[in-house]
Amino acid sequence: MTARRFSLAAVLLLTAATARAAVTVDDARKFMDKAEADLLEIGARSETASWIGSTYITDDTERLSAHLEGVYRSKVVELTKEAAKFDGLTLPPDLARKIKILKTGLTLAPPADPAAAAEVSRIKASMEGAYGKGKWCPPTKTGEEGEDGCLDINEMTRLLKARRDPKLLAEIWKNWHAVGAPLRKDYEQFVKLSNQGAKELGFADTGAMWRSKYDMPPEAFVQEVDRLWAQVRPLYISLHAYVRKRLRETYGPDAVPERGPIPAHLLGNMWAQEWGNIFPVVAPKEADPGYDVTALLQAKKVQPQDMVKYGERFFTSLGFPALPASFWERSMFVKPRDREVVCHASAWAVDLRDDHRIKMCIEINDEDFTTVHHELGHNYYNIAYRDQPLSFRDGANDGFHEAVGDTIALSITPQYLVRVGLLDKEPDPSKDMALLLREAMDKIAFLPFGLVIDQWRWKVFSGEVKPEQYNKAWWDLRLKYQGVAPPMARSESDFDPGAKYHVPSNVPYTRYFLARILQFQFHRALCEAAGDKGPLNRCSIYESKAAGDRLRKGLALGASQPWPDALEAITGKRTMDATAIIEYFAPLKKWLDEQNKGVPMDW
Repeated sequence: MTARRFSLAAVLLLTAATARAAVTVDDARKFMDKAEADLLEIGARSETASWIGSTYITDDTERLSAHLEGVYRSKVVELTKEAAKFDGLTLPPDLARKIKILKTGLTLAPPADPAAAAEVSRIKASMEGAYGKGKWCPPTKTGEEGEDGCLDINEMTRLLKARRDPKLLAEIWKNWHAVGAPLRKDYEQFVKLSNQGAKELGFADTGAMWRSKYDMPPEAFVQEVDRLWAQVRPLYISLHAYVRKRLRETYGPDAVPERGPIPAHLLGNMWAQEWGNIFPVVAPKEADPGYDVTALLQAKKVQPQDMVKYGERFFTSLGFPALPASFWERSMFVKPRDREVVCHASAWAVDLRDDHRIKMCIEINDEDFTTVHHELGHNYYNIAYRDQPLSFRDGANDGFHEAVGDTIALSITPQYLVRVGLLDKEPDPSKDMALLLREAMDKIAFLPFGLVIDQWRWKVFSGEVKPEQYNKAWWDLRLKYQGVAPPMARSESDFDPGAKYHVPSNVPYTRYFLARILQFQFHRALCEAAGDKGPLNRCSIYESKAAGDRLRKGLALGASQPWPDALEAITGKRTMDATAIIEYFAPLKKWLDEQNKGVPMDW
């Protein structure tokens, strides 16, 4: 028996060696060239259908979008399996990288079974459509209802920002989160089918597939995220303690505990992910930023398209090209009155090269002014690498793509507002503490939320969190990382993760955490290139061609090199580092620690 097994093994080894010998580097090159041509054609059709499905929600557009997304993913899976025949073949670096990107490029791998593949695509499109159509029809008037007497997510967000009645805020919170509950069973099936597809590609589960695309082993990526969080957590703890104290002073001890988590509905954002909307509530009396961007925009009678023009001018001032005429003709800047749309802001390259657009329901306020700059960052990144081969038309990693626009938004400083004519003169530097606090309530408050969604999904995909524990695990993680709690008891009849867009739409989220780290690292390096010697929070790279050249050099690489190469092109460093965010907010950290003397820390 031993001899026979050895003989069989020898035959198998010989067969494998023969198979490898049968393919050549030239075969791999031809395979990849054909794969890119096919994926370009199928991908452009899928993106077009997705655009229509997001800007004109009907059952028909939902089905069409799901079908073409499924076709695209199934083609990638087919090509990924075919590419396995080149395993073990020594390939040129560019070709090896293309095949690696092909194998790790999906966020959803459909199973090989056509029926299962169609089902997982249908479920995803259905969940995203249900989210987009989510509304609350309050029994009494709130002043924000649409023509049908109901509130969509934008209208509910305006109420969370403006109102201070805890009962009303809790009611708004509860009724938006009801959007998630009907998605629970679909999501459970979605997890099962997406994991099936990931396993067929050789990954342990969908979460492991997501973590495999960062030019490091998946387990090393987890450690990298933990390392970065450890750097910034002390700053978050200080901010949390200060905000909790001020909310307790505003709403009373019955509403906000002295120690423990902050009730999520009091933080001015539906998901408590950014807290800037409650800055007026928690700011000390002497805190006056010296200006209000929303008021400045409204005083100038700025319209939605004007907001986008400001963003475009920022990029052209750095030496980037003007946006194509098709961008202005095909983008969606306002919410149409005649149909349902997904208002969640997003940037698109519909033909995967030249057809650049954004989709937003723009409001004339400071938040959307910043969001416009962020979304155009995606567009200009797409433009910078559009001449790369299709495989490399992507960010160095997904955190890079999110960081670019946010880097530009860090330059929306008083200096910038003066230069573009929105502000008459810069406020005195004594106003900086208020500006830093306002910014930290978005940038720093977001950091743990940027971890929670994927920490939850990684556990769900791996099976560590079972379906019967979905909601409990969600709130356990939000308590652990964010120190927030729901305003009322939640149970497994709820599905609160489903009330966050990125869960039903299956968009990985750790990218946003990485972007928060990277944007400050980029900002510091670009300010140095611009020759700015002042505090980081006062620097604007507007009109600096030197900063633009450095940024464009990194963006033009796309995904053609490992992300440390792109990071080095922009910053001169090869490691992600949170010291820039610590430096940026150092004056605030000192101030917060003074305000927090005698206050319970952590939760």
